[in-house]
Amino acid sequence: MPVIRTTLIEGYDEATKRRLAERLTDTVRATIAAPLDGITVILEEVKPSSYMRGRTSRTPGKPIESGAVVVREFLAAMEARNLDAARGFLADGFTMTFPGDARFRRLEELVEWGRKRYKFVSKTYEAFEEAFGETGVIVYCHGTLTGEWPDGTAFSGIRFIDRFEVIDGKLTDQRVWNDLAEIHNGMSST
Repeated sequence: MPVIRTTLIEGYDEATKRRLAERLTDTVRATIAAPLDGITVILEEVKPSSYMRGRTSRTPGKPIESGAVVVREFLAAMEARNLDAARGFLADGFTMTFPGDARFRRLEELVEWGRKRYKFVSKTYEAFEEAFGETGVIVYCHGTLTGEWPDGTAFSGIRFIDRFEVIDGKLTDQRVWNDLAEIHNGMSST
C-alpha cells in the first residue's frame, strides 16, 4: 500500500496540515486503486533554521484558503446582498454565466437581472466538491433553491449547480445551472 512522506518547514497550523494530508490521500485514491485505510501519509517537519536552499534559509509558504470556503463565503455575501463584501472575493476579469447564457461582469448586473426572475432566493447546499488543476481549483456546489417568484408565490426544492474557478484565493469564473425557468414556466402554464 502507498506511503507518502512529505517534509514541511515548521510553522503550519494543524488545520492546514490535516487538509494537506487529506488531499494527498485523495490524490493517491484518484490515481491508484488503493483502499482508503491502506494509504499512509506522513508529514514531517524541519525547523526553518535547519533548512536551506541555495544557501538561503526559507520560511513556509502561506497556506491557501480552501476553494470551497472562498465560494461559500462569496455566496453568503451575495445572498445577504452585501455586494461590497462579495466583490472582495473576485479577481480582476471575473465573469458569470447564468441560465439562458446570461453573462455578467459586475455583481450589480446580476442582481438587476435576478429581479425579473424572483423576489429573493436562498440556497440549501448538499455538497461542495473541489477539483485541483495546474492553475487553481474548480469548486462545484449543488443543492436546492428556495424563494419567491415576482408575484409573491413561494417556491422551494429547485435544483442548482454552481461551478467556480478559484485562482490564488480569488474567483475568476462562475457558471450556474438551475431549473428555475422550467419550474416557473410549468407553474404558469397550469
